[in-house]
Parts: sequence; structure tokens; C-alpha cells
Amino acid sequence: RRNRGGLLNQRSFIVTDPERSFPGQRSRSPRRKWQLLPGRNRFYCDGRIMMARQTRVFYLTLVLILLTCGLFFTFDCPFLASHLTPAIPAVAGVLFVFVMATLLRASFTDPGVLPRATPDEAADLEGPTGEGVLNPPPRSREVLVNGQTVRLKYCFTCRMFRPPRASHCSLCDNCVERFDHHCPWVGNCVGRRNYRFFYLFILSLSFLTLFIFAFVITHVIIRSNRTGFLSALKDSPVVVCFFSIWSIVGLSGFHTYLISSNQTTNEDIKGSWSTKRGKDNYNPYSYGNILTNCCAALCGPLPPRSGLLLSTTVLASSPPSPLPPLPPLPPLPAPPPPLSPPPLLPLPLSPPLLPPPPLLPLPLSPPPLPPPPLLPLPLSPPLLPPPPPLL
Repeated sequence: RRNRGGLLNQRSFIVTDPERSFPGQRSRSPRRKWQLLPGRNRFYCDGRIMMARQTRVFYLTLVLILLTCGLFFTFDCPFLASHLTPAIPAVAGVLFVFVMATLLRASFTDPGVLPRATPDEAADLEGPTGEGVLNPPPRSREVLVNGQTVRLKYCFTCRMFRPPRASHCSLCDNCVERFDHHCPWVGNCVGRRNYRFFYLFILSLSFLTLFIFAFVITHVIIRSNRTGFLSALKDSPVVVCFFSIWSIVGLSGFHTYLISSNQTTNEDIKGSWSTKRGKDNYNPYSYGNILTNCCAALCGPLPPRSGLLLSTTVLASSPPSPLPPLPPLPPLPAPPPPLSPPPLLPLPLSPPLLPPPPLLPLPLSPPPLPPPPLLPLPLSPPLLPPPPPLL
């Protein structure tokens, strides 16, 4: 399921088939989720192989590789093994096997398709506004990734906010995690789960093409000294290698630059990030070291698929089979006999009442003290005569 922000959670999701369901009729029929995926993809081997519908260019890729290597092994390798060294066809055979293995792995691997939101998840994200009308969500949201603001766009087809670096492929009609580009030469999208195999394919194909081109030129030079240049050039794949070597080597060099800076083709074309750390739009996904970026892209753990191989239970259109009758219920056991009441015990008698204590007489108050005797007041001194008048 997804959270309220619409971001993907790697847990499995439940898919139902509303076109083949009846109300009130439900039967358990396990189906694979890839059988109900609404995108434009093709599945083989019980969903383990996933490709796009446009696979004609992929078959052209197989024909070109097989034709070039077939001409080299048929006309050049016998002469080179006898005149130079038998290690030349051995090294070419190892490179050919590695190229075919990485091509098939990149073509048949799930690139990282994100499951679409269920109706309940979409309704929870958009929110009702009344009378069953859903409120359209905002077209984008912003999150911080290593201190850099990254905008999450809302996909109206998958009805969710795409995770960072994800994009919707118009040819496959699916949102792909860490979308790089849709490659018709491998017949599939190139995303998080198959990018390393795509890069190893074009890198090994570059080495194989350079190897074949170098020894084809060597064969032509040696034979032209004996039979002439046109006779030596007639049965040689040098023309095919000459026109394909520039595009293949240039493509592998471009993706080597992308891996060293930890970018995708989609981000490089749009100019989303700058390789310089000091700028405002620096790449928040770069580790700042070329070796670390290469190890993270080529040697990191491969993420699991998004639950496309898991089974689920869908509503089927066939009427449900009648249920077998229920067995009769066993008789209830007899109730236990009622318990007899416990015997009544006599209550203990209360102790006898103690007699009241005797009343003691109150002590009498002391007699009043006699009043103190009255003392006579002292007489005032006699008045002095007035002084004589002054002359």
C-alpha cells in the first residue's frame, strides 16, 4: 500500500477484477498480479519474463549480433587461428556469450514497474468533496533529498505521486522507478532493476565490436597480400563493424559518463542537475566520487520486484458452488444439579454490658480573698509666698 502522500511502499498490493464480478458472488480463484496489470507489457514464463509490446527492433538486434559474429567465426576465425593464434576465436566466443547473456537479462528483467494505486488508495489521496465528487490533488509536491529540493509529480494515469527519479513511460504505460529511457533495441524500459545489465551489454558489445573489427582488418591485410584486396574483403564483416562501431562505442561512453556522475538519461536530457557541487541545482544523488558512483550503480543490491508474481484472490463471474449442508449440532449437556445452601451458623452472643463508672463530686471553689486596705493619700506641700517686687 501507499501512505497518504502517495509514495510507494514495497508491500504487496491487492488487485480485483471489477469487470468479471457480480455483486454478492465471490469465489476464490488465485490469479497472478501481472495478469491484471493495466500497462502495455508482455509476460512469459508465468510472469518471470517481462518485455514491451514493440519487440521487432529487439529481434533486429539479435539478427545483427548473430549475423556479424557468424560471419566472423565462419570466414575469419579459421584463418586467424591457423596463421596467428587459436586464442582469437576463444576470446571472441567468451565475449559473444557475455554479450548475449547481458542482452537477454536486460530485455527480460522487470525494469522496476510501480504498481498503480487502488481505488481506495486514490480516493484516500484525493479526498471526497461531497456528493461523490473527488477533489483533484495538487500536481506536485516537494521533498528534501540530501538538502536539495526535489519535486514529486502526480501521475494522473497511475493516480499516485511518483517517487524521486521515477517517470511514466508512454510506450509501456507504466511508472518506472529510476527511469532512464525506453530502449527499443533491448525491447524494454531501462530502469532501476535492469540498468546494470543494459550498461554491461553495451560495454561488452563495444569490446566485441572493436575486437572483431581489429582482427577483420588484420585478416584483410594478410590476405590482400596474397589474393588481392577485393577478394579478401568479399567474405568479411568489416563493413558491418565499421558502421556499427561508432554508435556502440559512443553510447557506452555516454553511459559511462552518466554512471560516474550518478545521473540518468532522462535527467541529463532535461538538464535537471549540475555536476558541480557548489551550484544551486547540484545532484543530490551523487556521492561525490566517481568510483563510489560506479560501485553504487553496478555493485549495489538489486531491489525486489513490486509484488507482480504474488497471487491474489479476485471476484469471478461464475456462480458460486452450493455449500455442503452443515452437520447437526451435538445435544447440549444436562445442566448440573443445583447446589445446596450452606448451613446457618449461630451468631456469637455479645459480651455483657459494663456498669457505668461512679459519679465523683466536683471540687468546691476557693473562698474569695478580702479586699486590700485603703491607704491615706499624702498631703500637698504648703504654698510659698510670692517674691518681693523689683525696684
